[in-house]
Amino acid sequence: MMIQRLLENTIRQKEGTGKAIVIVGSRQVGKTTLLKQMFSERDDLLWYNGDEADIQQLFATLTSTRMQALASNKKTLIIDEAQRISDIGLKLKIIVDNIPELQVIVSGSSAFELANKINEPLTGRKWEYKMFPLSFKEMVDHHGVINEKRMLSHRLVYGYYPEIVSNPGNEFELLKQLTDSFLYKDILNWERIQKPDKLIQLLQALAFQVGSQISYNEIGQICSLDSKTVEKYIQLLEKTFIVFRLGSFKRNLRNELKTSKKVYFYDNGIRNALIANLNNIESRNDAGALWKNFIISERIKHINYTNQWINYWFWRTKDQKEIDFIEESGGQITGYEFKFNPNSKGRVPASFKKAYPDSQVIIIHPQNFETFLGITE
Repeated sequence: MMIQRLLENTIRQKEGTGKAIVIVGSRQVGKTTLLKQMFSERDDLLWYNGDEADIQQLFATLTSTRMQALASNKKTLIIDEAQRISDIGLKLKIIVDNIPELQVIVSGSSAFELANKINEPLTGRKWEYKMFPLSFKEMVDHHGVINEKRMLSHRLVYGYYPEIVSNPGNEFELLKQLTDSFLYKDILNWERIQKPDKLIQLLQALAFQVGSQISYNEIGQICSLDSKTVEKYIQLLEKTFIVFRLGSFKRNLRNELKTSKKVYFYDNGIRNALIANLNNIESRNDAGALWKNFIISERIKHINYTNQWINYWFWRTKDQKEIDFIEESGGQITGYEFKFNPNSKGRVPASFKKAYPDSQVIIIHPQNFETFLGITE
């Protein structure tokens, strides 16, 4: 299935700017596929896979002179899984500084590992972009808004990983493989975690609490981990693009929660596979949570792919008044309530309206959500 990825246009626009292009994202989201679709037909391409031992050895002794010889008559250098290469940041700096006509593109599935290696050496020398599982917008561009809206119940359960979308009928087996193998690999390797079962327990606890406030202490008790370890593991899960945290919005009210967090998954299918529940949406008691996880993760994809400068949180007070999602852009505050049942009437807390009189609150449900995700047709 050939699907046009939204990141392609951004990469095209940054070619030839004299800076490296860095693409980070979870395993299996399609980074390699995207780059092959964009560049594999060209004969002016040099492609290296950082997972291969001989490529790692090549870069171990690489000089600008050697790179110029290797890249003779080439316009683009792609290094896939670049985090596997020692001192890759310094090597990239040498290439960018000494061969500015060579467009360097690197990809990595371990943001914390790659960032540690390239951030300082490539300061001012790179464009960095996140790549996510397929998005609602990308699928709409592929086969139309009507067809994709018809698939909503399916996406809420199985998610948007490219392999899942491309292999209908095999979702159970493929999701099990994804969660059994690739999900934890970078974290386990990087942190040398001795008891991976604790990490799995943590992920399962987060999956059951998706969309709810979390307590590091409470989750630690479930997993037999201390709260600092819980927070550390969640940070690592963020940097491998499995989950993301949503902080609490606080400005005007004394009883607004100031340090609370919620955790969402970038993909519904991964979340559901972790708790071994791939039942149809019609028979589930967590449909509301799945809808909220879906719409927030899709909104974050949209914000990233369109390069919008938007801050986002949730809002809640000590007396349990709450708004699911708050955005601030250009000084304007907008709240969003997410209801899976279109007939549900969301109530805007009077305390929020009083504290933020210039804001608006919009109800998003399955019959009106496409505009929220950038669909204008």
